[in-house]
Amino acid sequence: MKKLLLVVVTVIASVTMYGQAASQLNFGLVGVSYDIPVATDIAVSPFAGTDFDFNYLTLGVKGSYYFDNILNILPAFDFYAGLNAGYALGLDNNGSDFDFGGQVGGRWFWNDKWGIYLELAGGKVGGAGGGLGLTMKL
Repeated sequence: MKKLLLVVVTVIASVTMYGQAASQLNFGLVGVSYDIPVATDIAVSPFAGTDFDFNYLTLGVKGSYYFDNILNILPAFDFYAGLNAGYALGLDNNGSDFDFGGQVGGRWFWNDKWGIYLELAGGKVGGAGGGLGLTMKL
């Protein structure tokens, strides 16, 4: 129980401690993810979603690196890329399997809380993480 409490406190501290990779909820056409900052420019994001043909229900995690500081991007924009892994549950008699993928994306925030994102991704898992949607900073 003490170890679980330590993990929870560490995650909360890292969410509030780092500025670039921000704690935010992303919801798009085919999925939802929650970005948890683990370093200044790095976020880990559990996600759930499907591909555009609704062949799979995917549960996984993404790791993303934010290039904003290196590229000196304006605060209203984010540019990121990373890898993802998860388990794709086959629907309509499609086989289920473990899958890896990658993603690259960007965001534009029109105010301090809300923005829009576009993400391109590969693999069944990446298909669930890719798309177009809204981002809400928490």
